[in-house]
Amino acid sequence: MARFTLDVNGVKRTVEVAADTPLLWVLRDHLGLVGTKYGCGVGLCGSCTVLVDGEAERSCSVAVSQVVGKKILTIEGLGGQHPVQEAFVAEDVPQCGYCQSGQVMQAVALLSKNPHPTPEQVAAVMGDILCRCGTYDRIAKAVARVARR
Repeated sequence: MARFTLDVNGVKRTVEVAADTPLLWVLRDHLGLVGTKYGCGVGLCGSCTVLVDGEAERSCSVAVSQVVGKKILTIEGLGGQHPVQEAFVAEDVPQCGYCQSGQVMQAVALLSKNPHPTPEQVAAVMGDILCRCGTYDRIAKAVARVARR
């Protein structure tokens, strides 16, 4: 076990875990931030996506030792009234909701780098996160809604 101090949602948090502990488990089990979901566990589905220094990262595939000194942003850090979250509600995106935190974080990362993505760019980036309900059209509408602001 080692001690790590992390910057999570703008707050310094200290945990004592093995260096190879996935960030996902640190967030959920040690910090109580359960908005980030466990999906496949191997970085394929994207349900566990968080932002690390503004980049969308699969938290199940990133060791806690890799994110020390970086800014970690989870769905909780958006505060519930982020424009992407509001657009997801306005476009009635969520169905089962399992992938939603990952989808929202991926959209936030996309729009922070490219505030006006083309539909093709949205499809390419957002299709990287699996939605078992198939809400991709509504996700694209939500991202477009934010891009029009």
